[in-house]
Amino acid sequence: MLRTLKEDLATARAHDPAARSDLEVFLAYSGLHAIWMYRLTHRLWTAGIRLPARLLSQLVRFLTGIEIHPGAQIGRRFFIDHGMGVVIGETAVVGDDVMLYHGVTLGGKAPRNTPAGTKRHPTLEDGVTVGAGAKVLGDITIGAWSAVGANAVVTKPAPPHSLVVGVPATVKPLSHTAADAARGIHDWHWHI
Repeated sequence: MLRTLKEDLATARAHDPAARSDLEVFLAYSGLHAIWMYRLTHRLWTAGIRLPARLLSQLVRFLTGIEIHPGAQIGRRFFIDHGMGVVIGETAVVGDDVMLYHGVTLGGKAPRNTPAGTKRHPTLEDGVTVGAGAKVLGDITIGAWSAVGANAVVTKPAPPHSLVVGVPATVKPLSHTAADAARGIHDWHWHI
């Protein structure tokens, strides 16, 4: 647990140049608070203690402005910058090293009377960054090390190393090497 806490603080400091200290991040970063509480509610959810998990997640939503359903699956080194208005649905899957900005929705898209447990939210593979206000909707996959532009509305999948922009979103390839990805370099260049 202490290792995870340190990793979370280091992730926040790596992603946010305004973060001046671990203490500041620990006390003032609502995105990090929401992630920590998500981990607790997710444990409750997977243990079958579902109503308390949902109630606690709604309290966290009230306190942070970030709603993460306890059923979502979220990887390591996940960071939410600014956070207000972020919504992550029940069947969303978020890989490692993913970053979301404020106002992002990982939302469901399914017809009425869809059976419970049906995958209806997106999957973000490792290293995906989603810009402010973007909406990623439905059971689609955004490939590893892709970037979704601010305010994009994404309803179709994107392969790894893509730039996804617009309303409706279109996909353009990024030139981003696996070596850069392994080093955590997010200096993307796209070909238009």
